[in-house]
Amino acid sequence: MERLFLVHALFTMCWAVPQDLSGKMFTFPKESDSDHVGLMPTGENYTSVTVCLRYFTDVKRAFSIFSMATPTSTNDFLLFKESNGDMELHVRYEGSAFTGLPDEQNMWMSLCGSWDSVTGLSQVWINGKPSARKMGYTAGSVLDGKPIIILGQEQDSYGGNFDKGQAFIGQLTDVHMWNYVLSPCEIQRFTSDLNFTPGNVLNWRSLEYTIDGHVVLENKQTPCQE
Repeated sequence: MERLFLVHALFTMCWAVPQDLSGKMFTFPKESDSDHVGLMPTGENYTSVTVCLRYFTDVKRAFSIFSMATPTSTNDFLLFKESNGDMELHVRYEGSAFTGLPDEQNMWMSLCGSWDSVTGLSQVWINGKPSARKMGYTAGSVLDGKPIIILGQEQDSYGGNFDKGQAFIGQLTDVHMWNYVLSPCEIQRFTSDLNFTPGNVLNWRSLEYTIDGHVVLENKQTPCQE
C-alpha cells in the first residue's frame, strides 16, 4: 500500500512539472461528475483576463469549457456553452450570453473570451468572429483570491461539486490565459494558429497540470498530407 501511494504521488508530481503540450490534446471520453484536468496558473489578483483555447465535441447539451473559481466566487471566469448554442462568459457575479456566433459539432472551434477591468466590458470570439461587447463585471474591479482552474467540469463550489450534466465530452487543446486583454490582431493570429504571444498566466507550451479520473493526454489528430 505504501509503495502504491508513493507511485501515485510521484506521478502527480510529474504531471505538475511544466510540460510543452504542443501537438497534444486532452480527451474527455465520457460523461462524468469527477473526470477533470486541473491547471496551475501563474499569479493571482487579475485586473483583466483573456482565455483562448480550441475545443472539439459533438455534444448539443450545455457544458462547461473553462472554469476558474476563487474563494469569493465559483464563477470568477467561466466559459460555458448553452444548449441553444449561445456562448456564456461569466465574470465573478455577472454573466453575459453571446448569440449568433459559429456553432458546429465535430470540428475544431477556436474560442477566446476576455474581460477588461478598465471598462468592465467582456467579449468572446469564435473562429475569429467577434461578439458584441457587453458589460461583464464592475469596472475597476479585481478578480482576487487564489484561483482554481478546471477543464472538463464546472465548479459549483471552490474546486469541486461537479454536475455530470454540465461535463465536457470531447477534446481540448491550445489553452492559454493572459492577465490582459488581447488585441483583435493577436486573437486572429491565435485563431489562424500563427505565431502569437503565449499566455503569461497559462501557457500550453509550458503547462503545469494534474489529471483526475479518465482523461487522456494524446497527440492531436491531423489529416495525412498527400
